[in-house]
Amino acid sequence: MKILGIDGSGLVASVAVVEDDNLIGEYTTGYKKTHSQTLLPMLDALGTMIELDLNSIDAIAVAAGPGSFTGLRIASATAKGIGLSLGCPIVLVPTVDAIAFNMWGNSGIICPIMDARRGQVYTGLYSFSQDGSFNVLRQQCAVDFHDIAADINARGEAVTFLGDGVPVFKQLIEELITVPYRLAPAHLNRQHASSVATLGAIYYQNGECDTAADHRPEYLRLSQAERERLEKEGKA
Repeated sequence: MKILGIDGSGLVASVAVVEDDNLIGEYTTGYKKTHSQTLLPMLDALGTMIELDLNSIDAIAVAAGPGSFTGLRIASATAKGIGLSLGCPIVLVPTVDAIAFNMWGNSGIICPIMDARRGQVYTGLYSFSQDGSFNVLRQQCAVDFHDIAADINARGEAVTFLGDGVPVFKQLIEELITVPYRLAPAHLNRQHASSVATLGAIYYQNGECDTAADHRPEYLRLSQAERERLEKEGKA
């Protein structure tokens, strides 16, 4: 089984191909270019390097959200276009779940935090069992950091933080978290399409996929333009 993974949910752009239990190749950048400039060239470069025949892909796994609205749309459109051309199903992988999956085998609680602006974070709580199974303790959500901090403290377990929200909320982490905590190192603390593809393979085997025609990203909340429109209409 061969899965193409795509992640454009944040500053990081990442594409990867996973076949069975092997990572065949991954191309990840965290440089300030728009994903419209990076994702397709990265996919082309990776495909050339690993001699990828796109027709051999069983499914496309994409980080479905939350995250950057523009980045999600670009990654979604990329996955959708490839899926439509190949007749290939698309697996939606929650962005926060995929970030947490970077920490496979980690003990204690895993808490990804993405900067959602307006004082909020995209976050969730996760853990791994001794047999390696991935547990969602709290589904991904958009909340004030104080909310997730209170939840973590109430659970009373050590926690690992990762994600682009860590430097933004580091002072609050230091002030509010009362349980032992640590911050993930650089090679694990951002999005990786290999994690998206690996989780996507699990979901695909469980029949959790969409047709390319039906695929839509999951934003978790309204965009700024949508909020402003509703405020003008007196609905927000």
